Amino acid sequence: MIAASIDICVCTFRRPALAETLRSLAAMEMPAGYRIGVIVADNDDGPSARALVDELAAQLALPISYVHCPARNISIARNACLEASSADFVAFIDDDEKATSQWLARLAETAEATSADVVLGPVRARYSSTAPRWMRTGDFHSTYPVFVSGQIRTGYTCNVLLRTKAASIAGRRFSLARGQTGGEDTEFFDQVFEAGGAIAYAADAWVEEPVPATRATLGWLTKRRYRVGQTHGRLLASKTSGMCLIPAFALASAKAGYCFFAAGIGVFRPVGRSRSLLRGVMHVGVLSGLIGVREIRLYGSEGGQRAA
Repeated sequence: MIAASIDICVCTFRRPALAETLRSLAAMEMPAGYRIGVIVADNDDGPSARALVDELAAQLALPISYVHCPARNISIARNACLEASSADFVAFIDDDEKATSQWLARLAETAEATSADVVLGPVRARYSSTAPRWMRTGDFHSTYPVFVSGQIRTGYTCNVLLRTKAASIAGRRFSLARGQTGGEDTEFFDQVFEAGGAIAYAADAWVEEPVPATRATLGWLTKRRYRVGQTHGRLLASKTSGMCLIPAFALASAKAGYCFFAAGIGVFRPVGRSRSLLRGVMHVGVLSGLIGVREIRLYGSEGGQRAA
């Protein structure tokens, strides 16, 4: 019997923390019955990560291949991973995350148990002691799927396993148009769901992500929530048009108003105030997406590829 295969894909852009990500993958307990490989897609203009990847490939007991896909467009890097893989499954993890010892095994177990096309896992944020107390208490940076009426209808690429030969996924690629604004993963998994792909959740398939000082600010969270709202609004607008958008616009307006009101009356409760404020900003983003305001750019800056 031929063993099933999983390729773990890591898209990178000028991030030395990639070394720790790869070491954490090599240290995992591998899922039984699977052949495991790693694909690193370097999105920098020049092959800046090649030397690091080659060095680690020689050290670690894990097959690692390198793909240079320049353009500072995260979708190009994600698509390069999909093109380079011939595995039965593809997993994505970010280049600043660390896999826990059971990460891939738990994703694979859930895929086997559910036969889902997509399995998402949670991302646990790791804060430094200098991060604001309200942020650490409220845990504003960890990532979990959103359930709507008991279903997960979209997803993310910071912790996911894809069944590459599933009808909802085979041949599908990430939007190049969203490769610098962000939201390319939300759109991708929204389309997978619309095509009939089931999305499952492995609650114990953890990866960990440090929160650097540049992200431990209300300003960064505000920008991220606004862009998330823009993507959601654009997706809603793509499924309807004209007068049919009025109910969605009215609902987002009402939600934004309610959230800002809740933030105002909760001014002395930092966690609740910040949560309400950020939800309000997200709904303002939905409004901007509904009316077609150009989405803000999050990727491809000189300071680093990822902003979300």
